[in-house]
Amino acid sequence: MRPPVGAPTLTRRTRILLVVAGLLVLLLLGGSRLINFYVDWLWFGEVGYRGVFATVLFTQIVQFLVGALLIGGLVALSLWIAYRTRPVFVPVSGPEDPIARYRTVIIQRLRLFGIGIPVVIGVIAGLAAQGDWQIVQQFLNSTPFGIADPEFGIDISFYAFQLPFLRYVLDWMFVAVAISFVVSLITHYIFGGIRLTGRAGQVSAAARAQLAILAGVFVLLKAAAYYLDRYELLFSNRSPLFTGATYTDLNAVMPAKLILLFISIICAAAFFAAVFRRNLQLPAIATVLLVLSSVLIGAAWPQVLQQFSVAPNAQQREALSIERNIAATRDAYGLNNINEISYSGQSAATPAEVRAETATMSNIRLLDPAKIERTFTQRQQLRAFYGFPPQLDIDRYEVNGQLQDFVVAVRELDTSGLSGNQTEWINQHLVYTHGNGIVTAPANEINAALEDSGGQGGLPVFTQDSPDIPESLRVQEPRTYYGELIDTYSIVGAPDGAPPVEYDTDTERYTYNGRGGVPLDNIVNRLVFALFYGERNILFNSSINENSKIMYVRDPADRVRAAAPWLTMDGDPYPAVVDGRITWIVDGYTTLENYPYAQRTSLGESTTDALQPGQGGVRPELDRDVSYLRNSVKATVDAYDGTVTMYAFDEQDPVLQTWMKTFPGTVRPASEISPSLRSHFRYPEDQFKVQRELLTRYHVDTPGDFFNNVSFWNVPSDPSPQGAGSGSALPQPPYYILAGTPAEPGSPPSFQLTSALVFQQREFLSAYLSVSSDPDTYGQMTLLRLPDNTTTQGPQLVQSALVSDPDVSQEIGLLSRNGQSTVDYGNLLTLPVAGGLLFVEPVYIERANQEVSYPQLARVLVFYNGRVGFDPTLAGALDEVLPGASAVVPNIPGQAQAQAPAQAGTVPAAPAGPPGAANPQTAAAASAIQQAISDLKAAQQNGDFAAQGQALQRLDQAVQQFQQANGQTPAPTAAPAPAPGG
Repeated sequence: MRPPVGAPTLTRRTRILLVVAGLLVLLLLGGSRLINFYVDWLWFGEVGYRGVFATVLFTQIVQFLVGALLIGGLVALSLWIAYRTRPVFVPVSGPEDPIARYRTVIIQRLRLFGIGIPVVIGVIAGLAAQGDWQIVQQFLNSTPFGIADPEFGIDISFYAFQLPFLRYVLDWMFVAVAISFVVSLITHYIFGGIRLTGRAGQVSAAARAQLAILAGVFVLLKAAAYYLDRYELLFSNRSPLFTGATYTDLNAVMPAKLILLFISIICAAAFFAAVFRRNLQLPAIATVLLVLSSVLIGAAWPQVLQQFSVAPNAQQREALSIERNIAATRDAYGLNNINEISYSGQSAATPAEVRAETATMSNIRLLDPAKIERTFTQRQQLRAFYGFPPQLDIDRYEVNGQLQDFVVAVRELDTSGLSGNQTEWINQHLVYTHGNGIVTAPANEINAALEDSGGQGGLPVFTQDSPDIPESLRVQEPRTYYGELIDTYSIVGAPDGAPPVEYDTDTERYTYNGRGGVPLDNIVNRLVFALFYGERNILFNSSINENSKIMYVRDPADRVRAAAPWLTMDGDPYPAVVDGRITWIVDGYTTLENYPYAQRTSLGESTTDALQPGQGGVRPELDRDVSYLRNSVKATVDAYDGTVTMYAFDEQDPVLQTWMKTFPGTVRPASEISPSLRSHFRYPEDQFKVQRELLTRYHVDTPGDFFNNVSFWNVPSDPSPQGAGSGSALPQPPYYILAGTPAEPGSPPSFQLTSALVFQQREFLSAYLSVSSDPDTYGQMTLLRLPDNTTTQGPQLVQSALVSDPDVSQEIGLLSRNGQSTVDYGNLLTLPVAGGLLFVEPVYIERANQEVSYPQLARVLVFYNGRVGFDPTLAGALDEVLPGASAVVPNIPGQAQAQAPAQAGTVPAAPAGPPGAANPQTAAAASAIQQAISDLKAAQQNGDFAAQGQALQRLDQAVQQFQQANGQTPAPTAAPAPAPGG
């Protein structure tokens, strides 16, 4: 018999070369990771959240070690046992037996294979295990909810924090045992413990014992999995109608899991018994029993019950599960405390009652923040390297004691606007480093009507252009180094006394003196960042000195996301002037994937609308399903120094409490939120979108109605994208407005996020949802619910009525000027007014095919009780559908000009003739009119809404008296607007 040929031996030189090559490969693969690690370490130190970085890193290291030791250790143990129990004599099947050749190679390098294989497998397993650090930390720091699930009576924290960890550990145990089984099987085969020669083959006693024990442990783990499966049934998606355990799950699947659990224990015992028996008949029978039981009990029986018992009686069978689903969903998404009010939607109010809604009527928004970015850019950009985000923001400020909403945008650095020599590395990274100021404009004002200003009307009234800027909008530090458009790094700082180099204005330069940025005061940091960015200038540029700092991760949402990786970010950070500083406010959500019986919702789908279409994929953190959502954290990022501060906004949230225990000191208590900051908090859009989507179904109280779907609603599709009434399949976005509290006449204005809702597969309005952002009433939801038989038109029908009106259609054609201008419809606002619903939509025009063109407000469309108003000004359009409504519209430039002709017949004048010719009744009525106008103006200036209502009522009565004194029929249009200046 010829001995097997072994592998050729390696020379000393070859071994050295292989070691060097291996080190180079490790350096190439690990060098970039080390650089990234150091850059992250410096950044977390800059923002003061190095504890977060250290905690995550420590958790991942421990997980790596546990995973590597568990998998690698079991593999090593399996190899050792299989090798030590190998047969002493192994017959060779022939001169070319490949197994003998492999066996010889392994024996010659026994240490290499015996240590190398477990190490490689352990490292791979450790790298895979470190990714789920959040599951581990939530388990270690779990906080009770104080709410028990309806089936087992266990606190929700078990499902939120403990069950995921137990499943995580169990899954890794499965992997460890499975890999050990495969390794043992291969080892026994190579060393002759398992031979396939002969009719039935041969298995040594040692091989049989080892493999039987591993198989028995695997089956025992399967029994543990069946036990955990019972709890996971509470997240079942068997029913397409709701999430949670169905009748079939509770009455078939759950008992089946218990039966299979006991069968698995019996099967495991059979495998263990095989250790002492010479054949494998008993474990084979047990395996067949387990497989048949899984098919018959675990799959077939639930299907039979579903088809022949549940499906024919689904409404009755699923009633309990639907009831649980409704209750859990409302708990999980904060839909329990909604103030639901019956609302007619069709108003029979008098003009005086409509005018009494001053909080809403005097704050109707004309500027659509999604349409006027180019207007802001052309009018306020100042330089080509400044810019504004594509969608501007809405916020509110107190001006002269009254709340007013503003369109706001930071004038940010936009490096895409640099050109020519400005794109040189020094200019791009050392000179052009920051933006300049915040731009605001009252949302309900324009500078003038378009026709009355030589084509320069219909524009925002920029607060910064006014010599008297309100105190609430004064900025002490206008320079902005952190924003949504800044997508590159900047290097700032200079030695004391050195001339500044950063561009500030055309005549001035500036040197940054804030706390933001990572120091470049040593050669190590400069070398690391030169490698990180692949830019040698960072290392060799002489302008970089011991005072220099490099700024990176400059987007506000990215900074908060990095500092709090356990949060889900809202998609719309917004700027605010807080105590004289430009501050970015970012909303953070805590979420859970599995809340018992709560409806599972896709964040990406629920937050998609006409303004956030999700083109190119949704944000990564939204590409998942959740069943619990809370806006638990409000974070701020200082636009000048990048300081990240997080506040616990919902301190009762158990998920937030869990993370605060995980990262102590990173989230400040709500008591530290200053009143000035709190006054700018907005109810976040993404949360509102998820809630309104769920509310279309979960406003239903009874399981029967829920099952039948007849009472479901829809979020209306957006009625006014580009083009007249072309419609869109995407949902209509929610809108921030400043208005009176719905269904509370005389209430002061409050800042709200609102949305209309329509009946399912019908375009009639079903409800109107609003949520307050005011500090005293933050989060209070109001649902105006219209009758089920209402014919109140929804946004799509209203848009169709507006654009199909003959006068409107003709006027729109004239505005387009045969294609020389484009007409664009703004947001269609829905406003509850005096029992009815007022729809207001701005119409913008823009010169076609002009690079420097920008939208200008050309017309305002108004719809109320089936009537259409269309005018260059809001006042004129309102008067067409609500005669006299212009009395409560602010006297702003452009509107005042347009109001004069419309009001010529509404302000009663004394008859012509010599003084004293008028009868006493006429004179008294005229005097009462003037006094009522004076009282109305004084009440508007003082913000006294009750006095405004009383003045309007007296004005209406005085006009009627004047008309009666002159022999005229009293008209319902007797309310003049006070003239500018009194």
